[in-house]
Amino acid sequence: MAEDLPILLLKIGGAVLGLLTIVAYTVLLERRVAAWIQDRVGPNRVGPLGLMQPLADFIKLVTKEDILPAYANRVYYILAPALVMIPSLLVIAVIPWGSYLGGVKGVIADIDTGVLFVFAITSLAVYGIVLAGWSSNSKYPFLGGIRSSAQMISYEVCLGLSVVSIIMQTGTLNLSQIVEYQAEHTWLMVCQPLAFFIFVVSAFAETNRLPFDFPEAEQELAGGYNIEYSSMKFALFFMGEYANMTIASALAATLFLGGWSLPFEPFNAPATALWVGIAHIGIFLAKVVAFLFFFIWVRWTLPRFRYDQLMRIGWNVMLPLALVNVFVTGAILLWRG
Repeated sequence: MAEDLPILLLKIGGAVLGLLTIVAYTVLLERRVAAWIQDRVGPNRVGPLGLMQPLADFIKLVTKEDILPAYANRVYYILAPALVMIPSLLVIAVIPWGSYLGGVKGVIADIDTGVLFVFAITSLAVYGIVLAGWSSNSKYPFLGGIRSSAQMISYEVCLGLSVVSIIMQTGTLNLSQIVEYQAEHTWLMVCQPLAFFIFVVSAFAETNRLPFDFPEAEQELAGGYNIEYSSMKFALFFMGEYANMTIASALAATLFLGGWSLPFEPFNAPATALWVGIAHIGIFLAKVVAFLFFFIWVRWTLPRFRYDQLMRIGWNVMLPLALVNVFVTGAILLWRG
């Protein structure tokens, strides 16, 4: 065990550093893609091609004045930003970002209940948003927190049911085994297109992204649950949103897009050579970045729904579709024997 500890610490450090790096440059990517869509230039002054912009943003947020509202609940007000960011750092432990690299498996904790762990931990992020809205003791943040809880309840059910069909087909809750199943057969996006569609829509709602960004709708709530926050507390909310986007993209790649695999040799089997292991990591990251780009594209393309439309879509459309997909998957598996 003592010999494995340095490797485990290296994997943890690499995963956390990788997540934070992706979060920082996803913010830059969003600003550049938004500028491209709107025929603007975007940030390009800090460093070559603007690549040092995340560092400039970090310095700006750290040096800003940290204000505590007079009537806020001090304990929960301070705790809320951490509760938004921490779940993403925990979930990354069970996501397989590669097959093998020099004999070391490309996942921190390869547990047999990985899917259940993901849903149990990601559900906790809403507590940070609700606490932020309530502890600020202001009407607009409070409305944003209430909206977030209702939104999470509505779409968490659909998100879970979309993954049930994946579990039924693969026969496992282990994320690494789900990826290996796709490497041996085909990507589950092909076999479960309706589940993939439901997962994607629910992921937008769970991460509070347009067209489902009701907890922080600027036009209605002046910024929503985090409007009373400043400095690094606001930065933690900002980082938490993009970290949740990254985790959602990683889960989509893992559950539906084959994870680290490609449907041809030598990338359709666990790596036996070092260069194949490195390529598997690159393949997984490329899928994550592609999905993040899709997140950004949708935000700057579609308008926001009304709140009643959000709830109606969740309960009257997405939930029945998810149930039908589970029943059809079960019927096909029973017919095949």
